[in-house]
Amino acid sequence: MSYFCFNDETAVVETTKGKVHGYAWNGMKIFKGIPYAKAERFHAPEPVNAWEGLKDATNYGFVCPLLDLGRPNGELNVPHRYWPMDEDCLNLNVWTPETDDAKRPVLFWMHGGGFEAGSSIEHIAYEGENMCTHGDVVVVSVNHRLNVLGYFDLSDFGEEYANSGNAGTDDLIAALQWVHDNIAAFGGDPDNVTVFGQSGGGAKVTTLLQTPAADGLYAKGYNMSGVIGPVLADQVGSGREFAEAIMRELGILGEGETGTAEHVRKLEKVPYAQLADAYKKLRPAFQAQGKYTGGAPHPNAFYKGEPVANGFRAETAGIPLLVGSVYGEFTSFMPSPYKDGIPAEEQKKILTETLGQEGADAVIPLFEKAYPERPLLDALRLDFIFRAPEIAYIAKRSELNNCTWSYMFNMDQPINGRQTPWHCSDIPYVFRNIDLIQYPHGNEELAVKIQDQVFESVMAFAKTGDPNNAAIPQWDACRPGEENTIIIDADTRVRTNYDHELQGVFARYMGPVMERMMAAMRESVQH
Repeated sequence: MSYFCFNDETAVVETTKGKVHGYAWNGMKIFKGIPYAKAERFHAPEPVNAWEGLKDATNYGFVCPLLDLGRPNGELNVPHRYWPMDEDCLNLNVWTPETDDAKRPVLFWMHGGGFEAGSSIEHIAYEGENMCTHGDVVVVSVNHRLNVLGYFDLSDFGEEYANSGNAGTDDLIAALQWVHDNIAAFGGDPDNVTVFGQSGGGAKVTTLLQTPAADGLYAKGYNMSGVIGPVLADQVGSGREFAEAIMRELGILGEGETGTAEHVRKLEKVPYAQLADAYKKLRPAFQAQGKYTGGAPHPNAFYKGEPVANGFRAETAGIPLLVGSVYGEFTSFMPSPYKDGIPAEEQKKILTETLGQEGADAVIPLFEKAYPERPLLDALRLDFIFRAPEIAYIAKRSELNNCTWSYMFNMDQPINGRQTPWHCSDIPYVFRNIDLIQYPHGNEELAVKIQDQVFESVMAFAKTGDPNNAAIPQWDACRPGEENTIIIDADTRVRTNYDHELQGVFARYMGPVMERMMAAMRESVQH
């Protein structure tokens, strides 16, 4: 029977600002919605005020307001949860085996959704319970400011807005500072923090590596499907023109008038829904002209910028890093008209009709070399939007150190018979939460095996900085010119530079096809 306890003596922890009161559940202590900072709109986060007595920490806190609330769909692939939204969203959640002095490794989860959407509870598998209990670690998940609230450069309007273009990252740093100052009281080791995240959360790992103010607040990084090239590119240049256009749209600024800090202070008071509507209305025209529109990190004195173009900061060279993606990413969401069992010659004919003769001649032999276990038509589900820039990212990182590890999640799932792995499909395996999700159970024995391989690798990495463990074959770190990738599937194995040739030519022929396919399904899938 599950054990539950909630009283004034159980799950009470003294933080630097006062006592928080969680609850006991199945041998864990759980705390939800703890405030780690506060912030005025567009300003840097500040410490929260101290409190008297016990602060309730049994409820998830507000999540950041979103520009759009997606229509629920595709929940078998990516099961979502929605929660009340408010700008007072700087809060975090903690799962710990015990509030003692054991100094367990800490895993600090940053959610996906780019830099615009998502929350710490968005995906059902974000729950930290199983990771905490089976890994004997402390798990922290965090909410922070997003979109126009978290990434909107107003630095031209005064020093108080100097880093408004990275306010959401400053929130994450404030949360890491809270972990540094408080996590020992929750049974965690402040000197052994692994920052990890998927998609936008993985990109946030990179952003922290490139932000000096985060130095010393984490020891390792785990970037899941977070290297996405231009999809999550930095927003460069000044935000003045876009900000002034929004001010005019909202009646704060007259035609021909130049904006000042006083106008921005009025923008701070506009109801979020009005601000979001103006932002969304004007953004497409600015994007079409290649101008600054916010919604992503802003290179400046506080943030070095994307590392492939700007180089990784030498100060982070000693930070071990796990980097990887899944076989199909976005492409796997698209419905396929083809079923398994089509003869090989017919598959070649379909590929030739899709890619052209030249494309098929170039792609087929390289695909068969990289993925000999897959039918040829799976080439139409192969990701290159993530994987191609990821290869460059890992190569750049490997120039600094011998503690960068590469992986590919290649585990098909039993949806519509068989579906190649899609964006987010690996999350339940990382959190040891496949029992919360429907799709792994078409082959439960294999799913449990894969979960053990993934989970034990993540736990080994969090504890030692090296993912090797008894559940997987020897997995060497990457070297310059040598990407040693563990391919995780029914026959988990390590190969070197296994898909580099394929990725080098694939986008050339698949890119136009992908554009047509993505346009057809853009509204049918949510992250």
